[in-house]
Amino acid sequence: MNRMKRLLRAILTLAAMGGIGMNANAGLFGLGGTSWKEEVLLHDGNKIIVERWVERGGRHEIGQKPPIKEQSIRFTLPQNHQRVEWKDDYSEDVGGANFLPMLLDVVDATPYLVVNPMGCLSYNKWGRPNPPYVIFRHDGTTWQRISLQELPAEITTPNLIFSMPDIEAEKLGKGLVSAEAIGKLIKGYQQPHYRTIVREALAREPCPLYSSSPIPPIPIKPDAAVKQQ
Repeated sequence: MNRMKRLLRAILTLAAMGGIGMNANAGLFGLGGTSWKEEVLLHDGNKIIVERWVERGGRHEIGQKPPIKEQSIRFTLPQNHQRVEWKDDYSEDVGGANFLPMLLDVVDATPYLVVNPMGCLSYNKWGRPNPPYVIFRHDGTTWQRISLQELPAEITTPNLIFSMPDIEAEKLGKGLVSAEAIGKLIKGYQQPHYRTIVREALAREPCPLYSSSPIPPIPIKPDAAVKQQ
């Protein structure tokens, strides 16, 4: 009996140690979810390290992963060593996070972030942008939404893992995903406007207007779900 107790205690101890190890790899920021780092190639050839975190949750089909519930991006500006964070929290009106980040760049010590609305609810919520980009600029204190025309012309190439970022990072099996690996993923995207930043409207919008509905949908104003820090 004592031998069985000692064996059971040893098994529980090993399981606890394994759980601690998994949490350390999954929670870079001391949270649940999945975290990893990406080497991001800027327009001028320089590179920065970006810390990404994604948590999934909510309704989903059997056999599929839950949608992205919330996420964040952290990085340090090379010019002044300022720590910058962008957060995309859960939004009840879209049933999850709002965006899929696709590009982060820095011009004159000013960070710019290009994201894609995730799903038609988010696309409608954020004004049905065409091309389907929502663009943020950090003013030193907060993130502010800007127009496509205000995005510097030298910013042209997506440089973040865009589609299923946490799953792709896990497939690569690395804590740090290289800029070269990210570039290969982006080249494989089918839609041209996900491989490069286009400046003209697409011939076909990604989501229908539902204009034939007898009761038009109530417009939803963008809220503070995306924290500006």
